[in-house]
Amino acid sequence: MEDDATAERNVLGGELEVCGTEPMTGWFRDGCCSTGPEDLGRHTICAFVTREFLEHQRVIGNDLITPMPQYRFPGLVPGDRWCVTALNWRRAHEDGAAAHVVLASTHERTLEVVPLEILQQHAVDVPSDPGALDG
Repeated sequence: MEDDATAERNVLGGELEVCGTEPMTGWFRDGCCSTGPEDLGRHTICAFVTREFLEHQRVIGNDLITPMPQYRFPGLVPGDRWCVTALNWRRAHEDGAAAHVVLASTHERTLEVVPLEILQQHAVDVPSDPGALDG
């Protein structure tokens, strides 16, 4: 039985669920938006990225489209699920370009940067046809 004191929690208070494995995401590249002291950017929001979000990130200097193999980063396309930094996601929200958020896969430490109410405005269950959310 898993010790609840050590289990990572999501913003809803439940156990943190996997965000994405194709491509493999997470600060630790384990598919989860887990975090630790070495994750200074706090890659804790499980984003279902859109074209608009990716373009916004490129404009603010966070290119998520171009592959960077040295960081095990494949480059993203609309419809990918990726653990993004809470601060950059919040900036995209403020600029009207926020990505969709998978709440069950978003780490509770996100709440130190983004209120749950704002995350809920962008919440989405990942559909079987991701093309339906391509925006």
